[in-house]
Order: sequence, then structure tokens, then C-alpha cells
Amino acid sequence: MEPRRDSLSGFGLGLRTQHYPAILEEHDGRAEGVDWFEIISENYIDVGGAPRRNLMRIREHYPMVMHGVSLSIGGTDPLDMDYLAGLKRLIDMVEPALVSDHLCWTGVHGINLHDLLPLPFTLETVRHVAERIARVQDYLGRHILIENASTYTAFAADEMSEWEFVTEIAERADCHILLDVNNIYVSAFNHGFQALDYLAGVPAGRIKQIHLAGHSHEGDYIIDTHDHPVPDPVWELYGRAIERLGPVPTMIERDDNIPPFEELVRELQQARALSEAALHKREAAQ
Repeated sequence: MEPRRDSLSGFGLGLRTQHYPAILEEHDGRAEGVDWFEIISENYIDVGGAPRRNLMRIREHYPMVMHGVSLSIGGTDPLDMDYLAGLKRLIDMVEPALVSDHLCWTGVHGINLHDLLPLPFTLETVRHVAERIARVQDYLGRHILIENASTYTAFAADEMSEWEFVTEIAERADCHILLDVNNIYVSAFNHGFQALDYLAGVPAGRIKQIHLAGHSHEGDYIIDTHDHPVPDPVWELYGRAIERLGPVPTMIERDDNIPPFEELVRELQQARALSEAALHKREAAQ
């Protein structure tokens, strides 16, 4: 099994245990229309038995990326070296193309709150987060990706826009970006900024992966729930993203109300078709 570090292309899905039978039995490990899978890192760190066997059987046929929810890169607690050691062991086993986590904090005083909590967009936070990312990258021996989280509140102390904040951290830490297009749409609606300004403001060269997902629209605000198909406004924003960025590996996240595997594969084909159309427009405009 050859490492695929920092090299990925095409369209993927989040690997969910509900879909193991379809992938391993109905498709004999290789499903048409899916180029790679993303795993949630915490689900497999130091896990053995059937989960590990199933994971590695699928890994024989597919490139994989790892996506974490517990790094708490914006937190004030010291970096959790036990967690990072487990993450590194999983990296050595899976040999992922990419490793990512969220630009947020997830706990304090050793307590994991199991939520992706927002950060103030200040230079002090930029320095703090960039330094922690650099230490993580040194420890893992590779670049990581930071993902823009959806947010529902803003800080009075904010000194810059979210896209300026993400860009400044990525440049200072020399890390990559996982651009969640759904999260841009959700946060733009919740805070009243223009999603296209966000796309125009992030550094194209650092964006190595894109997430797409559905959400719950509550009228006055939107919640990033990952329990619906990708809605039309997010598809539209994704097309605009590809027009600006060019081809970027793209995946669909679904974490609740999970449909049959074949339904997600069909939805992934929408992403493939939309990306191809956007790339034609990009080429025509150049």
C-alpha cells in the first residue's frame, strides 16, 4: 500500500459504518462513482477488531483522508499529546492523503465539550492558533488542513473578517485549508456577509479539499446539521468556488438521517457534473 501524502483528486464520501455492507459485499470493496473516502479520525484511533479490519479492507481499494474533531487547535489547554500520539499511529496505519481538523476549540480544563466552538477573529488568536498548528505539523511530520467551521455568534473583539482570519493563520502556520462550502453559506446567512467575498478572499493555493453538506434552515438562522441532501444554494456556491479555484478534491458529508449508500453516490455525481461544468466556464473565461 503506497502512501498518498498530500495527493488526492476526484470525489469522495464520508465513510460510515452503515455503508460497510454495501461497499464490502455488494461492491466487493470497490464502488463505481466514488474515488476516495474520508474517515473520522476519532472513530478509529487505537481501535481493533472488526472496525479496524473493515477499515483496512476498504483501504486496500481506496485512497483515504482523515478528518478530526478533537484537536481543539484554538483552545487554551496544552495540546493533548496522547491524542496526537494516537492520531500519528492511525496515520501510520492508514497512510492518508490528507489529515484535517477544524479551526475552533472543543474544550477547556481537560473536558471535551464535543462541539466545534467559535474563535474571536483577532491577531492574538491568529498568533496562538498558528503556533499550535506549527507544533502539530512538526510532531506529525506533515502538513495538516484546517476547516472553516459554521458559526452562530460573533465576538465584539473581532478585528477582521473570517476569510482574512483563516488566510492569516494558514499563511503563518504554512498549513493547508479544507474549505467547507456549506459552512460558508451557513455562516454568511447567520452573520450577514457575502459568501462570494469569502471565496474571493481565501488563498486558492492552500485549498486542498472541499466539503459539501446539507443543513437545517430555521427561518432566521441556519444550523449545520449534515442531515439533509446538499441544497441548491450550496450547489450554486460550490460551482462558483470551482470557477475560482479550479479542480479541488470534493466530498459530501452526511452524519445523520443517513440514506442508502447508492443514494449518496448519486448525489456525489451531482458534484462531479457541477464541477465539470464550472471548469468549462473557468476555461472559457481565461
